[in-house]
Amino acid sequence: MEKRRVSLFLFSSYSVILYSMINKVLNYVKEYQMIEAGDMVVAGISGGADSVCLLFVLLEIRKKIPFTLRAVHVNHKIRPDASEDADYVRELCKRQGVPFHLVEEDVEGRAKEYGISTEEAGRRIRYRAFGEVLGGEKGKIAVAHNSNDRAETMLFHLFRGTGLAGAGGIRPVNGNVIRPVLCLSRNEIEGWLLERNIPFCHDSTNAQDIYTRNRIRHHILAYAEEEICQGASANMNRTADLLLEAQDYIDRQVKAAIKRCVKAGTGPGRVKIRIPELLKEDVYLRGCILLYCIGQAAGSRKDITAAHIRSADRLLSGERNGEIHLPYGLAVYKKYDLGMIQRKEAKDTAYMSGQGELPEHRITFPSVFEAPGLGTVEITVFLREYSQNIPQKTYTKWFDYDKITSSAMFRARRGGDYLTINNKMGHKSLQDYFVNEKIPRQERDKIYVLADGSHIMWVPGYRMSEYYKVREDTRKIMQVSILDKKI
Repeated sequence: MEKRRVSLFLFSSYSVILYSMINKVLNYVKEYQMIEAGDMVVAGISGGADSVCLLFVLLEIRKKIPFTLRAVHVNHKIRPDASEDADYVRELCKRQGVPFHLVEEDVEGRAKEYGISTEEAGRRIRYRAFGEVLGGEKGKIAVAHNSNDRAETMLFHLFRGTGLAGAGGIRPVNGNVIRPVLCLSRNEIEGWLLERNIPFCHDSTNAQDIYTRNRIRHHILAYAEEEICQGASANMNRTADLLLEAQDYIDRQVKAAIKRCVKAGTGPGRVKIRIPELLKEDVYLRGCILLYCIGQAAGSRKDITAAHIRSADRLLSGERNGEIHLPYGLAVYKKYDLGMIQRKEAKDTAYMSGQGELPEHRITFPSVFEAPGLGTVEITVFLREYSQNIPQKTYTKWFDYDKITSSAMFRARRGGDYLTINNKMGHKSLQDYFVNEKIPRQERDKIYVLADGSHIMWVPGYRMSEYYKVREDTRKIMQVSILDKKI
């Protein structure tokens, strides 16, 4: 690990560079209303130049806007020297009087478990950690993307195919996630740290071409800056601002059109469309409306492509009745002047159509039962043999049987449900957990949870409670497996 080992303290006499950069970021924060007085700001601090700069900038901004600051460092356990970065950030935060939170996760192992890229697994773990530290506090999650990151993201999205929002790259504000140093270039950040004699960590993987973004950074964008147009990244950022402004305008038009075309109150997993009203809209808006409707029915827009939207539009604008099938088990139906987008199971399952709730299943041992929308659930209890390894599968979990205080059951969520989220037995309401995981409101009542009274033991497909995890002193285990899973 390479660090510039100089003083960690800011000089008392501020230079012109210090003032100008702090003011630039402060104005950017105010322009996008990133931080309000009284906020809790949870900052992701990796120890690299960008995040170290973010930490010091937030400390300066706090003199103008009073807020509480916490730092989170996630050790991905990818590099052998990663623990040194954590030690550095811990010491840095101690010197600056900032509360420090360390999270350690085997990102490569999680990526294999979930069948996703290492980058995506790392992103999910980071944001989950940030959300848990923020908890139920009013506040923001601050991350350290810079303007070069934004340009790289624009190219990445364009190469894969994207719309206006994707072409706009990284937003300065996205929900409760803020990016205060997005207005700064990588050179500005590193130059400012050198000017102030502030050290930072060097991540060796950033110099390797093992990640797509690194290849864009080292070869494509670097070539553009040197051989095509000096200042290419800055120009792309200005274009990104224009694209996002255009997207925001279109979003407002789409919301108005949705009120005209989509029937309200049609139930979870199901959206009804007034076809005559839809066909009056501009073809571009029609596509946006259909994307919205499909996303509402599916609970996600991931893997919904332009080809799917065109197919739905052709069906609804055609003369004949019919149906087509989309990802997420969705079907699009046309019957005269009415269009319907719904999950195919919704035709056969009462709770999907709003006619009933999830049936409850009290746990007996051993047992096997069918849970609608979840799959076949198999439950066994056995004495632990210490040679056994705890399964690391997403849909097979071990629970400490002796910690169950009431009759455990699979059921829908209820008011007052909560999870234990860390080994200090900190709690989070299930409602807040669903919000942090960005689970759509209309999907939450369709998710089975394993509950011990109001204490949620497991949200299948997401996480289990820390309280019920198997420890060294666990004697009896309850194993729960979901077979032929439908989630």
